Amino acid sequence: MWRRCIYMMFAVAAAWPAATEAQTHGVKDSVRIYFRQGRSTLDLSIRNNQAALRRIADSLSTSYADSMYRLEKIRVEGGASPEGSIPLNRKLSERRAETLFEYLSQYGELPDSLTVFHFIGRDWEGLLRLAEADRELPDREETLGFLREVVRDSHGGERAEARNVERLARLAGGRPYRYMYRKLFPELRASRLHLWYRKVWNPVKVPVPAPFVTPAMAEMPRRADVPYRPVPPERPFYMAVKTNLLYDALLVPNVGVEFYLKDGWSIGADWMYGWWKKDRIHWYWRTYGGDIYARRWLGKAAEEKPLTGHHLGVYAQVLTYDFETGGRGYLGGEPGGTLFDRASFAGGVEYGYSLPIKPRLNLDFTIGIGYLGGKYYEYIPMDECYVWQETKMRHWFGPTKLEVSLVWLLGRGNVNKGKGGGR
Repeated sequence: MWRRCIYMMFAVAAAWPAATEAQTHGVKDSVRIYFRQGRSTLDLSIRNNQAALRRIADSLSTSYADSMYRLEKIRVEGGASPEGSIPLNRKLSERRAETLFEYLSQYGELPDSLTVFHFIGRDWEGLLRLAEADRELPDREETLGFLREVVRDSHGGERAEARNVERLARLAGGRPYRYMYRKLFPELRASRLHLWYRKVWNPVKVPVPAPFVTPAMAEMPRRADVPYRPVPPERPFYMAVKTNLLYDALLVPNVGVEFYLKDGWSIGADWMYGWWKKDRIHWYWRTYGGDIYARRWLGKAAEEKPLTGHHLGVYAQVLTYDFETGGRGYLGGEPGGTLFDRASFAGGVEYGYSLPIKPRLNLDFTIGIGYLGGKYYEYIPMDECYVWQETKMRHWFGPTKLEVSLVWLLGRGNVNKGKGGGR
């Protein structure tokens, strides 16, 4: 969704000294340039970036071509939403400012004396403005009162700001925070670029630098022919690839995938295959099979970031095995048959919690309780043979699934906040 993109807002503003105010006036224009979350490269395919960059190109080309307008200063301001990592957002804003300065330099020389970067930190005033304009904000009056208090006392330093973030997260049971995280915080993760021009009388014509135009921009119609229309935002995509560390420790390689659907629901599947044996000492450690499942994600963490936090689900399993370590052996299903001839089947309900540990890594703890059934054989190895002892049917009610999985998060926007991911 569009709020997963961080945008840069260009505000071309007028600023004239009082002594010449009667003789000069400013030129004003404004556009927004959107960036992908955590990125600092310009992407023409996002929303209205092509049309916006055309407008900036027109504005700067005009300023260089007409000596009556002189560019005096370019200032980039970067900020962060309240929960943002301040050091990381400062670095990200600086990289975006450098990208913009480099891009604008294609249209003419930009001395260092013209370019200024300023990081404003947590934008509490911006959050207050957005909250005042949002009539659907939960517990609105209480939240506005708190934000006004924070803005009024916003000079207490980083520790005070960190406490204010914690207080906001607990306010009214966390309902306003969760709402603002989804609806308002993305608006604050922005940088503003201001260009100041002065109109100069008695101009002397100057050489006109050739504007930098990419092939994609060259095919665009001129600004007068392009009415502003919001471009449909790219939808986020959440996927996970994982491995159960408990199975890995038991020498059973395994892999799983999970896809987030919407409204807190996901589906996934796992597969394991370990086929180890040493015939001379009658040692068998063999199993393979898998499961499919559907999950419902719950709680504050799941609302803020899919595939994170508490989850409940149902699952179905199929597997076969042959375990024997020098004594009595246990073989699941018909000897020599296929998986479905030899399989044991299980199903049940599960509960788990997925804990963020890195921007793209989670640690998932899951336990499942249900039924496990199927035919199995008991045998004893003798000389070069395996002597059948009994055929039994297993009927087990209890834990049938246990996971401590390392989860790799993939997809657009699938990054844990506060774990090193930029805003």
